[in-house]
Amino acid sequence: MDEATRTSGSPVGDEQDTRSPEEIRADIDATREDLGDTVEALAAKTDVKGQAKAKFESVKEKVGGATDGSVKKTAADNPVPTAAIGAFLGGVLVGFILARR
Repeated sequence: MDEATRTSGSPVGDEQDTRSPEEIRADIDATREDLGDTVEALAAKTDVKGQAKAKFESVKEKVGGATDGSVKKTAADNPVPTAAIGAFLGGVLVGFILARR
């Protein structure tokens, strides 16, 4: 990496670094911590199973809030679609029962 592409830190070249060893160690520790955070963020993004579980929990929370009577109110406000869904599910159930005989 050349000096033009660097974004922070001391300049590269023949100049002597005037930082103390403790300051250099602190910079190294901070860089390691930043790198660790970056690796953790990348690992979280590639964890498909974890993302799916988080999405499932999010949807579950949203649906859990809908069971407090709002489903009943929505069905009462929209009787035709509710009846159509009920008829469809009833037909599927009858078809399933008849297919098992």
